[in-house]
Amino acid sequence: MSGAALGIEIVVVFFLALFLLHRYGDFRKQQRMVLFGTLLAWYLCFLIVFILPLDVSTTIYKQCIIDHDQIASDPTVHQFPFTNTTRNSSATTTKSPPRCYKPWSYIPDGIMPVFWRVVYWTSQCLTWLLLPFMQSYARSGGFSITGKIKTALIENAIYYGTYLLIFGSLLIYVAVHPQWHLSWYELQTIGITAANTWGLFLLVLLLGYGLVEIPRSYWNASRHGHMLIKTYFKASKLMTEKADAEENHEDIMEEVRKVSESIKYNHPLRKCVDTILRKCPVDYQEKMGRNMDDYEDFDDKQNTYPSEKTLVKLHKQVIYAVQRHNRTRVQWQILLQQAIHFEDVAKNETSSTHQFVHSFPSSEPTGWFSRYIYTPTVEWYWECFLKRCFYRMLSVTVTMFSVAVVWSECTFFSTHPVLSLFAVFIQLAERDYNYLYIEMACFLTIFFLCICVYSTVFRIRVFNYYYLAPHHQTDAYSLQFSGMLFCRLTPPLCLNFLGLIHMDSTISHQKKEQTAYTSIMGSMRVLSFIANGFYIYYPMLILILCIATYFSLGTRCLNLLGFQQFMGDCEMTSDLIDEGKELIRREKRKRQRIEDGENRRKEWKERYGNPREENTARNRSSHEMKETNYSDTVNPSTNRQAKYSRSVNRAEKDCVELLQDAEPLDFNADSLTEDPLDTDTGRHMGGRYLSMSSSRNRIFDDV
Repeated sequence: MSGAALGIEIVVVFFLALFLLHRYGDFRKQQRMVLFGTLLAWYLCFLIVFILPLDVSTTIYKQCIIDHDQIASDPTVHQFPFTNTTRNSSATTTKSPPRCYKPWSYIPDGIMPVFWRVVYWTSQCLTWLLLPFMQSYARSGGFSITGKIKTALIENAIYYGTYLLIFGSLLIYVAVHPQWHLSWYELQTIGITAANTWGLFLLVLLLGYGLVEIPRSYWNASRHGHMLIKTYFKASKLMTEKADAEENHEDIMEEVRKVSESIKYNHPLRKCVDTILRKCPVDYQEKMGRNMDDYEDFDDKQNTYPSEKTLVKLHKQVIYAVQRHNRTRVQWQILLQQAIHFEDVAKNETSSTHQFVHSFPSSEPTGWFSRYIYTPTVEWYWECFLKRCFYRMLSVTVTMFSVAVVWSECTFFSTHPVLSLFAVFIQLAERDYNYLYIEMACFLTIFFLCICVYSTVFRIRVFNYYYLAPHHQTDAYSLQFSGMLFCRLTPPLCLNFLGLIHMDSTISHQKKEQTAYTSIMGSMRVLSFIANGFYIYYPMLILILCIATYFSLGTRCLNLLGFQQFMGDCEMTSDLIDEGKELIRREKRKRQRIEDGENRRKEWKERYGNPREENTARNRSSHEMKETNYSDTVNPSTNRQAKYSRSVNRAEKDCVELLQDAEPLDFNADSLTEDPLDTDTGRHMGGRYLSMSSSRNRIFDDV
């Protein structure tokens, strides 16, 4: 059973990382190297978080054995968990320590140090060496593997050169001062300390934001009106971004068209142009293929052709423009669904029938879950009543966790008395050697810390360079950058957790058995000013960051700088909310017209059958009548009658085509009236109404 717990967690964590990568990445379109690097980085970080509670319980068991051996050799020695002094009598009695039971998840000696060493150094190689190189490789516009590698090396030359300069300066400084006798182990510890210090600096910033924003987001989720107006605000901003992405996409496609027309089939750079065309949407590929004349040769003397560097730059721009265009289009559809859902919830809250009614029923067939369990009545109680209560209770629970974390971060350095709440819980369970409680408490604590930190990583957005978008819309650069952040944040996060529960002797200054993870990190006493200063007092900054986040100081600063943020007391926010509301209303009218058109076609088919079969029969009879007229001699009245019958059949056919093809796709909101069928206003007919006008002209051609 000892090795089974470790094996089960390794498998479970792998599928968790795979699920998240499938949600944000695209297995079909993105490069295998990008997916593998991101999956490995996420997997190793999640593995550290899930395995660390097992290391803590195993360390407590080893400490129990050491205490028993000391008591057996010297009965006057009593450790803290076993001493129980009674003051009711003049003599002092001591309670004997309980028997040390091996935990169910005990990991044999020698496994955890090797495991931590492999996991830690692999994650560090990924975050400092491989992932930066893979970022430049995936973003490069080169047309060959050699060209992409060359571009990646050039872009990372300064990045790697800075590390080599710092490391070389450190070695020279140690060699010049003879009083410093640092071994390889101590140099390794200094490198680990430097990496953890950088990670702790970023960790406190992200943790201070997440401890306040997560409870507030759950509380705001219970306010349906707040979520609706915030969705309107997002719709307005997203529409602006979507229009900009479409304009940029059209400009890039126009450049590709010009390059494709100038570089013919027998040009040496035609292979590069074909590579660029394969990255374009399918409709653009077909359009450019039709406009190209493959039989025209190129002439180097008369025409000027773009260079290979220009094509590399264009290739990079095409990849970015297509990905951004697809992302904004998918996000707009998702945001539209959310806005319609929140509007439906607002309408159904006042319903007396207690049955949830959707504005646009789903086109997919209902399953057994919706028919028998999640009925409209159950959906109404969940969406209008129970969901609100659930989010509020969840917000209160998470707020209590956040307060406990802030208090423990500010007081974890105090060991006498113990002020850290998480250290108190672990020590109470340690007295009775309740290993299951210890592991659950450790797991919940570190899991909550990870949610606060990792959720901030998933939420932040650095313009268009770093943005984790769900529904397979995250680009390769953002995926790998998130893997780098995870690998840099997880080790200091685990060390901070061990300090909160007083399992790190460097911070607690207690002579206790060290965890296998702490032994890999090395002794921080090599740099005493970091171990006794920065690691202890810097986490107190979380309190200031939480206060700043609570009053939305960062949001107000961004709003002053011109980056529009959602603020209830801002006039610009109100204008964007009104604009987003009008955009959602326009999209709903558009969807309603499409749905009405489909319903009319279905009703037409139900009333008059399949018109295509009738048209085929009529055309066949008309064709036979035509052959009869050409073969036999008839009077002019008969010819006029046949001509009239053919014109009537053609008119009927055009009428049927009119009903089938007339489907409005888009309208200008300024030209809409209350009655969409009113045609007397003389407005411009957009979308597919051009096909209607051509059909009307053909109806009276033969009259």
